[in-house]
Amino acid sequence: MTAASRRFLHVGCGQATRDRLPEIFQREGWQEVRLDIDPAVNPDIVANITDLQGVADASMDALWSSHNLEHVHSFQVPQALAAFRRVLRPNGFALVTLPDMRAVARHIADDLLEEPLYVSPAGPISALDILFGHQASIAQGNEYMAHRTGFTARTLGQALVNAGFAEVRVHEGSRLDLWAVATMPETPDSVFEELAGVLS
Repeated sequence: MTAASRRFLHVGCGQATRDRLPEIFQREGWQEVRLDIDPAVNPDIVANITDLQGVADASMDALWSSHNLEHVHSFQVPQALAAFRRVLRPNGFALVTLPDMRAVARHIADDLLEEPLYVSPAGPISALDILFGHQASIAQGNEYMAHRTGFTARTLGQALVNAGFAEVRVHEGSRLDLWAVATMPETPDSVFEELAGVLS
């Protein structure tokens, strides 16, 4: 498999444009396959992240999951991660980012539940939004934005290990988020160099 033919599955793609992808996936040679539960965002594949129905086994070189896992119930997380692993090639990897509950809890302990903590493309984000989902979007009828579970660095890492990934590295981000790389058994160590900008 050459670099020119690598494909990544963008799960829960939403309205995200290519310029909002991690730098690695903006490079020439990566083909994006967009998947979302909401047909209104015009994904290539309409499916739930808990099964990734319609995506063949071992068909993707990478998987990108940005703020998706917190939208499923806790008992569905192992199902989703099993699906992530199922669709990856033996030398593939998953790149995952989601809210860091430990970081958010510090702001809640300081009684900053509703104050904006940062501004996203969707607008100001409060601890309340991070805990339960973007309130403005939900108020407009987008129930897909509701949050149903949460993670710390330890629990995210453990969930990925339990799913059978060969190596897992979790990093605390700069915007109350976590970033994780989970590799398959034949993934070369060079993937961590490719992702150094994301995980530094």
